[in-house]
Amino acid sequence: MVKIVTQLAVFIENKPGTLAAVCDVLAKEGINIWGLATSDTIDHNVVRLVVDDPDRALELFEERGTLVVENDVLMVENRNQPGALSKIAKALSKKKINIEYAYLASHPGEVRGLLILRVSNPKSALASLKALKV
Repeated sequence: MVKIVTQLAVFIENKPGTLAAVCDVLAKEGINIWGLATSDTIDHNVVRLVVDDPDRALELFEERGTLVVENDVLMVENRNQPGALSKIAKALSKKKINIEYAYLASHPGEVRGLLILRVSNPKSALASLKALKV
């Protein structure tokens, strides 16, 4: 499975409890988090989220005055084995598609994992990875 999905980048304070508050807002509305990555600076943290209802999540954060930026990213279900990410990165490189950032996770015992990619050209990347049959 490879598809283009909406990622929300939520800007929060870099202090204890703020990530919990973000997760609580989503949980209270029954919104599931499929992917999450954080990157911190001195005074704030950027929480990148892929959720099952990005439109509602965006509304919830905006209602609270939280800065949120939307981006198209690729959500890729891929094999959990050595070389799987290399195969994906090489396929995109051959098409001159830049991987701006990525995050992934998989349980060691699982056959498949979930990869989130922010790329320079999501539509071309989607076509390339569908043809690759990751």
